Amino acid sequence: MAVYVYSITSDRHPLRLDGLDGVGEPAALLRKVVAGPLCAVVSDAPEGLRPKRRDVAAHQAVQERLMADGTVLPLRFGLTAPDDGAVQEALEKRAAEYTERLEALRNCVEYNLKALQQEEALLREILQESETAQQLNAEIRGGNTSPDLPLRLGELVADEVQARQESLASGVIEALRPFARDLSISQPTGDDFVNVSFLVEEDQEELFLTTEMSVSNQLGDSFEFRLNGPLPPYSFV
Repeated sequence: MAVYVYSITSDRHPLRLDGLDGVGEPAALLRKVVAGPLCAVVSDAPEGLRPKRRDVAAHQAVQERLMADGTVLPLRFGLTAPDDGAVQEALEKRAAEYTERLEALRNCVEYNLKALQQEEALLREILQESETAQQLNAEIRGGNTSPDLPLRLGELVADEVQARQESLASGVIEALRPFARDLSISQPTGDDFVNVSFLVEEDQEELFLTTEMSVSNQLGDSFEFRLNGPLPPYSFV
């Protein structure tokens, strides 16, 4: 039977799995597969597994329980292997890599930060601070019907939005970088100008959180910061 793989730990991890349910309906029993200094937490994989709320929650609960007792390499939802032997073979083959990653993540958690600036406020800033944008906008509002004017204004605004958002993202990241062991930058979506995950050591969490709040307050009410964490360090496995 196929095996569902939750995470990888050291074989010295206490692995308190009592009271936890695996994925599937009925819930699969959790067990471990050991190979040398490494251990994988697995269960039988149900057929047709999909990211239902219950199964995603079960997957996350395993990561959180393991993180409470030690370092863990949390694997993404849905990872399966043909059988226990295949899991053991992977642990043996990639032992050096997994051991190195466990050491890199020791005593760390992940925080993901997304942020946006309200579109109306951003456009207002551009019109207030760009003389060219002001001139083009004044001509359009004054009755100039040249089709070139809206096009030029649209291109100018789009360029300004991109430049300002890139500068904002860089500033936010640099303000928080000193309190993170590592970071992983993702492409923002929607109206967000930044989507970044930070690997934060436990003894730096308070400073990291305080600085994030300070940056958010300094930027003002037109900005919306969404900080999610502490999380299993999925982005750094």
